[in-house]
This record gives sequence, C-alpha cells and structure tokens, in this order.
Amino acid sequence: MIDVKQTLNGAEERMEMAAMFLEDSLNRIRAGRANVAILDGVRVSSYGSMVPLNQVANVSCPDARTIAIKPWDRKAIRDIEKAIMDSDVGITPENNGEIIRLGIPQPTEERRKELVKQCNKIGEKAKVEVRNVRSEIKEKLKKAIKDGLSEDNEKDAEADLQKLHDKFIKKLDELLAAKQKEIMTV
Repeated sequence: MIDVKQTLNGAEERMEMAAMFLEDSLNRIRAGRANVAILDGVRVSSYGSMVPLNQVANVSCPDARTIAIKPWDRKAIRDIEKAIMDSDVGITPENNGEIIRLGIPQPTEERRKELVKQCNKIGEKAKVEVRNVRSEIKEKLKKAIKDGLSEDNEKDAEADLQKLHDKFIKKLDELLAAKQKEIMTV
C-alpha cells in the first residue's frame, strides 16, 4: 500500500526543485545591475580542463555597473577573456594586465521587455513542472484506492497536494514578480 505522507513529501521535494531551478535561472539573467551570478555558467580552460570561472579567479562587484575579475594566475587572463567572449554573457571584457573588468550597460526599454519575456518563459517551465508533479501524484493516489487506500484518505491527500501546488505556484509568481521589478527599474 502507498505511504501517503512519503508520497506528498516526495512531491514537495520535486516542487521545491522546480522553484530552485527558477531562482537559479533568474539569477543568471542580466538585469542592468552588476551581479556575479551571470558568470556562473562561464567555464575557463585551465591546465587542460574546463573549470568554473570562480575557481581560477576572484569575482567581485566593486560598484553597481562593474564586475571585476582578478585571476590568481596572470597567465590565465587570456583564457578567462576568451571564455567570457565565447559564453552567452554578451559583454566584452576589458583588462589592464591584472584585472578584467566587465562594464554592465544600462538596458534599453525594448531590451528590458525582452528580458521580462525571457523570465516569463523560464517561469512557465517551472510552473509546468509543478503542475506535472501534481497530476502525477494525483494519478498515484487514484491507483492507490485500488490497492486498498480509503477514499477519505485519498481525498485528504489530494487536498494537501493542492495546497502544496498552490503554495509553490505562489512562490514562483513572487520570484518572477521580484525579478520583473528588478529588470524594469531604471
């Protein structure tokens, strides 16, 4: 027989993963303010292997419009610049021989609207995942009735599942609203 509590905990865990995916994805979107998270996806060739940028350099934001990258090994500057140029960051790096600087341009109104659309697409993917988890668990509960789960327990579990679903959809909407506000703020 199905363990209702364990099934609901598994569903909550998967919904939480969808929320974490959305949060992580939104952090990588450049919103006009310097944020080191936009460089999380950058991989640098170092001693024959591809490693994350933060493992070969110190990455910081000295002000709201600049990201500074100070390599631990000066010889790595060329590799870091090449990795940034090859990535989808979309910013040209400038270096003075010691530090690489990325100037974050102020996005235009049109660009901001594109970024909001991009955020909404990612948000919709996360919401679809939450809805898929809900429908999958509902199916499990329906099948569990045949295996001996009482209908009352099934109805209670379904109500709890709906509460979980609503909680995570609300959380995803709040994450999206916060990111949209950040993007649209000049």
